[in-house]
Amino acid sequence: MKRYTTLLLLILMLSCRQDKVASKLPAENLYYDRAWYFWDRNLPDSSFIYFNKAKEKSLKDRDSVKVAKSLINMAIISGDRGDFFGSQEISLSAIKYLNPHIESEKEILSMNYNNLGKMANRLKNYKEAHQFYLKSLDLTNKESSKNIYLNNVAVNLIDQHKYGHALKYFNKLLSTKSIEKDLVTFSRILSNTSKTKWLQNSSYNPVPGFLRAYQIRLKGNDLLGQNASLAHLADFYMENRPDSAVLYAYKMYQVAQQTGIADDQLYALERLIKLTPQDKSRQYFKRYRKLEDSLDTDRNAAKNQFAVIRYETEKNKVDNLNLQKENAEKKYQIIKHKAFLYGSFLFIVAAAIIAVLWYKKRRQKLTLEAEATIRENKLKLHKKVHDVVANGLYTVMSEIENREGLNKDRILDKMEILYEKSRNLTYEESPDVNSNFKEKITGLMTSFSSAERRVLIVGNGEELWAEVNVKAKHEIEHILQELMVNMGKHSAASTVVVKFEQIGNHVNIYYNDDGIGIKGAPNFKNGLNNTGNRIQSIGGEITFGANKDKGLSIFISFPII
Repeated sequence: MKRYTTLLLLILMLSCRQDKVASKLPAENLYYDRAWYFWDRNLPDSSFIYFNKAKEKSLKDRDSVKVAKSLINMAIISGDRGDFFGSQEISLSAIKYLNPHIESEKEILSMNYNNLGKMANRLKNYKEAHQFYLKSLDLTNKESSKNIYLNNVAVNLIDQHKYGHALKYFNKLLSTKSIEKDLVTFSRILSNTSKTKWLQNSSYNPVPGFLRAYQIRLKGNDLLGQNASLAHLADFYMENRPDSAVLYAYKMYQVAQQTGIADDQLYALERLIKLTPQDKSRQYFKRYRKLEDSLDTDRNAAKNQFAVIRYETEKNKVDNLNLQKENAEKKYQIIKHKAFLYGSFLFIVAAAIIAVLWYKKRRQKLTLEAEATIRENKLKLHKKVHDVVANGLYTVMSEIENREGLNKDRILDKMEILYEKSRNLTYEESPDVNSNFKEKITGLMTSFSSAERRVLIVGNGEELWAEVNVKAKHEIEHILQELMVNMGKHSAASTVVVKFEQIGNHVNIYYNDDGIGIKGAPNFKNGLNNTGNRIQSIGGEITFGANKDKGLSIFISFPII
């Protein structure tokens, strides 16, 4: 039989009470405790009001779990008072406050979905109810809760006249080892199983199952369960044994008066009206009409009251938000005005500071640029002095020292060239590369040849230099001059071999001598540093290495174009 208040209400009450004992709310949140005070005294209207207040307080405290519990209890009260749509709406609003990944919150969420299933069933939305029950089953890990939810799934199937399908669930539950330990759930399933078999097959005798369940409920003082058993027995005997049906209906009416559940009283009175003689049935009918009118009035009043409570709560929240908005707007305007004044002042101060800093930075930048230009010019001048004057003079000196039958006019010509170059050191140098670059390189190299030192040149042909650009020729000339000068000063070599070759679009120069070589890594200072810079400027590379026995080997490579 459908009862307006089911065992789920008691389960939720016990669950919430246990939670309250295990983890007390902070002392300042008294609304939740007060709501339970009224619930325990069967004052649902007052309990609803304080659960609503507890919800608002928990929202401010950011206690999402307590918000959800308050809403679920409000939903149960609404459903108990006949407001099925309101109950659904409140239960749905509770979902977002619970995290299904937290074990304790999953259990609360499963109870909430079970309440949604119950409300959908009352509204005859059986498919929706089935889905809600499945969600509640998916979320719970408690065996006792699963048994209750599976029973609800089966009852929902009975309401759709799917008796065979419902019996599968009941049989599964009865085969569970732990089911008989939970006498309340076991007696309910036993009674529902017997009723379903009878509905499926009218020749089936469900009385043994009904009576066994009834005896269990009597021993356990389960008044709600007793009502269900008595209703089943009265329904079964109505056609064949009306005297027994009257007995069970009257007992049900007495128990329903003890529980105070109006729906169960109406159910019992309805059967007494049908089964008793006319004089008694009139008396029962008067009670029925009076109770029904009172219940309808009470339910309508409760629906309106609950709706008003929720409306007033939301209205107060909206009014407070509007007031806060107005105050915030006024404060915003004041702050905006002050911010404009302060901002203008700060802008002027900041602009002045930025202007001063910019001026200082600009002056510093110009000073650094001037210093950098002077330093760069000094480096260029140092390089020119080293390349043009020092190395040039050393080359002339080497030629005077090493070459027999010296041509005086030729030496004077070279000295005059050095003189002209030294006068023009402060000007940008225009590379003087004539069409006879091969002889120029040959002359440069052989000027370091003497009786004690042989300088051998291989591969220095005109075709080698034909496609090499002017800048590369200019830099290579000075690089070779630097290498030969260093050789003449430091190497004590007796044989120097310089080989030129072209591979692809690169010119490779191999330098080898049998001198003392370089100990460790080359020290890139002065001339060698200039050599490195020069080879980089034409996209080439230079590598220093030692020979197997003694001496020095240098590899130079650069692109033709």
